Amino acid sequence: MGTMGTSTLKDIAEKLNLSVATVSRAINNKEYVKEETRERVLQALKEYNYVPNEIARSLKLQSSKTVAVIVPDICETFFGKIIKGIERTIAHREYSIIVADTDEKKENEKRYLDMFFQKRIDALVFATVDLSGDYVKNYFSSYPIVFIDNIPELKDVDCVAIDNVKASHMAVEYLIERGHKEIAVIIGSVKETTGYARREGYLNTLKRHHIPVDSDLIQYGNYKEDSGFQCMETLIKQREEHPFSAVYVTCEMMTFGAIKAIYASGLRIPEDISLVGFDIQDKAKLIFPTITTVRQPESVIGRKVGELLLKRLDEKDLEKRNSEKILLDPYMEEGESVKRIN
Repeated sequence: MGTMGTSTLKDIAEKLNLSVATVSRAINNKEYVKEETRERVLQALKEYNYVPNEIARSLKLQSSKTVAVIVPDICETFFGKIIKGIERTIAHREYSIIVADTDEKKENEKRYLDMFFQKRIDALVFATVDLSGDYVKNYFSSYPIVFIDNIPELKDVDCVAIDNVKASHMAVEYLIERGHKEIAVIIGSVKETTGYARREGYLNTLKRHHIPVDSDLIQYGNYKEDSGFQCMETLIKQREEHPFSAVYVTCEMMTFGAIKAIYASGLRIPEDISLVGFDIQDKAKLIFPTITTVRQPESVIGRKVGELLLKRLDEKDLEKRNSEKILLDPYMEEGESVKRIN
C-alpha cells in the first residue's frame, strides 16, 4: 500500500489498527465513532488515495444511484434541455445520469440496453427509434423505463411527450391564417410516432380547410441536417410543377438544413418561401430572419420525467404499477420567417 496507488477499506483498517466496520462508519459519518478516530480515518483516506468501490457498493445496496438516458441525437438542443430538467429533479436524491447517443440506429439501441443492464442502472429514460419495442420490453421487469419523444407500440408504458398532432395543426393553421394554401412539409420517419403524428396533423389540417393534398409536397428525411437540405432542394427543383409558398419542417436539424438549401438556391425567407420550423433554439438571435417555430416545453418534459422516475423508484413492485402517459401541449414562437399573403 502506498500513496501512488489506491487502497481498500481493509488496507486502511489494518494500517490504523481498526476494524473495517469502524472505518466504514467513520466514512459514512455514522454515530458511535469518536471524533478523534473519524479524523484519523479521513486523514488516512487522503494519504493512501482511497477510492470507493462503487460496483461493490451497488451490489450491497442493490442500487447504483444511476439513471441512464438513451437518445437518437445528443446534438439536438431538445434532448439536452430535457436531460438538464431530469438532472435537476433527481439530483437531491443523489442520482447521477449517464447518456448514450444511438445515432438513430436500432443496433446501437440494443448495444446500450445490454450495456446499461450490466452496469446495474436504477432506471432508464429512452427516446427510441424502434417503434416495435421488441427488444426494450425484455428489460421492463428489471427497472423503471420512461419513454420520451418517440413512443413504441407497447401496452402499459410510462411516457412523457407532447401532442404531436396538435403541434403540426398549430404550424399549418398559422400558415393558412396568413393566406398560404400551397404548403410543403418535411417530415421524419413515419415509422416513429413523432413522424407519423406530425404528418397526421399536417394532413388533417389541410383537409379541414378543404385544401387538396399534393403528395409531392411531402418530403421524408431522417432528422439530420443534410436530409433537410436534400428534401428542401427536391421541393425547390420541382416547384414549377408542384408550387408552394410555404414549408413546414418538423424537426430542428432538418429545419437548419432546409434554411441552408433555400439560401443556396438564391431564394429568400420569407420573401420567396415562408418557413415554420420545429424546436428552433436561437436565444442569441443569430438566425436572420428569426424563425417562427413550434416549440416543446423541454424543461417541463424533463421535470415530469424526473418526477415519474422518482415515483417509480419508490415503488417496489414494477409489475403492479399503473402506467402513466403524460401528454403536454406544444406552443408557437413567432418570428419573421412567414410572409402574410392575404
